[in-house]
Amino acid sequence: MQFPSPVSVQWLAGFLGAELIGNKDGQATGINEIHKVEKGDLVFVDHPKYYDTCIRSAASFIIINKVVEVPQGKALLVVDQPFEAYLAIVRHFRPFEPATGMISDSAVIGKGTYVYPNVFIGHHTTIGEHCVIHPNVTILDHCVIGDHVIIQAGTVIGSDAFYYNGKKDRDVWYRKMESCGRVVIGDYVEIGANCTIDRGVSHDTVIGAGSKLDNLIHIGHDTVTGKNCLFAGQVGIAGAVDIGKGVILWGQVGVSKTLTIGDNAVVYAQSGVPFSLEGGKTYFGSPAEDAKVKMKELVWVKRIPELWKRVMG
Repeated sequence: MQFPSPVSVQWLAGFLGAELIGNKDGQATGINEIHKVEKGDLVFVDHPKYYDTCIRSAASFIIINKVVEVPQGKALLVVDQPFEAYLAIVRHFRPFEPATGMISDSAVIGKGTYVYPNVFIGHHTTIGEHCVIHPNVTILDHCVIGDHVIIQAGTVIGSDAFYYNGKKDRDVWYRKMESCGRVVIGDYVEIGANCTIDRGVSHDTVIGAGSKLDNLIHIGHDTVTGKNCLFAGQVGIAGAVDIGKGVILWGQVGVSKTLTIGDNAVVYAQSGVPFSLEGGKTYFGSPAEDAKVKMKELVWVKRIPELWKRVMG
């Protein structure tokens, strides 16, 4: 989430009651989680396992629960509970706004766009020109929809990220990381019926221009797809996945979190993708591998009874 304008790190320290160490003259431009941080961002860390990752990341300001060595130009904001500090900042800059109608007064809808009855459009959402939004679509707050977009009935755009802060030393192990990111959908995208596209935790979930999504597809938080992708029914993509342009995922493909699929890759139906895939190749299986290799393996697997019979006589 980008702040409306840069925020003094000294103001943040006062707001959070934090000890400020390092660059005391810095200006934070936003808050982000570790997979999406950029220079100028604020990030939080509350586990020693991830201290070094956060300190060495692109983030300029780190909310942390221990004093550690800080690189030149960066700053630590030391608090007892970094997660609570994250929530306080999100709630301050992106406060809850109750809905007062089916289409928010702050929503902007472009020329030539047709919105069917029973569509909900949230606060500060922008929809471009010449779109068609079918019945019972829900587009939640702070979403951005391009021009010439079609969204079929029952789809939900901008639902909260499935993302939790887990600690087993408290009564409630999993505490919700409140989502303050957006969904950004490019021009000429078509989204089928009953799809769900989660907003970013603190950054953007992006569907590239010209992409086509079938029915019953789920796109997880902070996932970014390139232009002209094609996803068939029941594809499920986890959070923070980077998908290149022209990628095809056929029916019921499952993609795990925080990986990359290169440009123009094709993954055949019912495959599972647990690790990154190179572009320009075709994949099949679970785990997904080169389709030609996998097909040969299946031929040999089918021959096992015959070979066993020969060996055992």
